Amino acid sequence: MAGEEEEPSAKKQKTGSTQLEQLKEVTTIVADTGDIEAIRKFKPQDATTNPSLIYKAAMMEEYSHLVDDAVKYGKGDVEVIMDKLAVNFGAEITKIVPGYVSTEVDARLSFDADKTVQKALRIIELYKEMNISKDRILIKVASTYEGIQAAKVLESQHGISCNCTLIFSLVQAVACAQASATLISPFVGRIMDWYKKADNVDSYQPSDDPGVKSVTTIYDYYKKYDHKTIVMGASFRNTGEILELAGCDRLTIAPALLEQLSSSSDTVDKKLDEAASKAKDSVAKIDVDEKTFRWMLNEDAMATEKLAEGIRNFTKDIVKLEEIVKKKIEDAASASENGDKAMEEDKKED
Repeated sequence: MAGEEEEPSAKKQKTGSTQLEQLKEVTTIVADTGDIEAIRKFKPQDATTNPSLIYKAAMMEEYSHLVDDAVKYGKGDVEVIMDKLAVNFGAEITKIVPGYVSTEVDARLSFDADKTVQKALRIIELYKEMNISKDRILIKVASTYEGIQAAKVLESQHGISCNCTLIFSLVQAVACAQASATLISPFVGRIMDWYKKADNVDSYQPSDDPGVKSVTTIYDYYKKYDHKTIVMGASFRNTGEILELAGCDRLTIAPALLEQLSSSSDTVDKKLDEAASKAKDSVAKIDVDEKTFRWMLNEDAMATEKLAEGIRNFTKDIVKLEEIVKKKIEDAASASENGDKAMEEDKKED
């Protein structure tokens, strides 16, 4: 309101630079894509991938060599090829970004902590074969109870940093912090999608956006109770949501929205601030055990539905990518068979 002093969390950034440049001054920017050229263009600190993004990138002709290399490496084993493909993309991205690259564990393992750990170790081993240190990699796991327990084991017993994704509720975020996860990815746009349908509205002002409010609550909680886990807002539908979270530890942003931010020089105001969050007393501390986790998640219809939907959607793209891999294997086998036949014909003629 006019005449009121500006909140410390709303400090203005310098003008004359793009919104993306201004945002980089208060938040670490991460590219949410498997498109290597897009990452090169926007110069983010980190990059995140997931099965859906890898699938989209694998369909692009310029990255066909990464697919072919994985198929050759796997020697007909689809699971090995899929792991290698994700690592091939991640390895290329590590050449561009100076920080973390997130590589996701198969979503079909979301309810199996032991197999999630095994898969993560395999992914890290594949990176090691390419001379890429585990310190450059974040293993992404779905924030089911089992996924969070897997992250706890990976962090504490193997020194492997984890990105707990598909966060739609405070209870998930608190469980991840208690597990000492390196980073969480609380989603914004998908929460807004759910509430738009539930509330029968077309849009929200950024400050009223339910997804923005969710990430803000998580950020406030982490800072107030001194959790070291990094908060990385994810899943944005528009730049308004992004700008309303300026000051968040990290924001992972798709290329189309990075483009919009780099095309505007409007002033960016810092919205989230650690000192301001510590001063708040609106968020009560909670202790999360398995029963509490499952009960609180069950009581949150949006979080329950969106977590399940996110796992299903990632799985769909994994299956689609597997079909492409199987076709590549068949084509390679057919080409080899035809080559053998041609050699036999040549021998007969000799």
